[in-house]
Amino acid sequence: ARTVIHMLIDIVSKNGNLLLSVPMKGDGTIDDKEEKILEDIAAWMNVNKESIFDTRPWRIFGEGPAAETVIPLDGAGFNEGKNEPYTSEDIRFTEKGNTLYAHVMEWPENGKILIKSLASDGPHYKGQIKKVEILGGGKANFQRTAKGLLVDLPKGKRPNDISFVLKIMN
Repeated sequence: ARTVIHMLIDIVSKNGNLLLSVPMKGDGTIDDKEEKILEDIAAWMNVNKESIFDTRPWRIFGEGPAAETVIPLDGAGFNEGKNEPYTSEDIRFTEKGNTLYAHVMEWPENGKILIKSLASDGPHYKGQIKKVEILGGGKANFQRTAKGLLVDLPKGKRPNDISFVLKIMN
């Protein structure tokens, strides 16, 4: 489920679509492993669907080590699955109306996220940031500086083990 959700987030942030194929047995049923993956995807979507459905890509698709690394295409033009594992510095963006969603791929060990693309003097986000929430986890304290938007995450309040979404409102 983690791999599928991370792919979905990355693809949606780039204005793409994800087609998911679930293999079935000869009798039309799915096995227990596939069912568990689908249940985990559904649980993640129940909390974070507003950051995926009916959203648009933001000015930039994301930031972080995976976004800054160029992965060469193979002979058929594919490079999926060749990147390093995502970290808490890997962030993807979507937006809906005046709301920006920052998808953070991993929970940071220190409980803090720095979103460099939202620096107070940066070119991407000119408005004021009035509120930051974690979908499924409540309000988050934040400070906007010239280095970026620094978000203090509440201790012990992980919405799930796959990834989490910051809802940024002006």
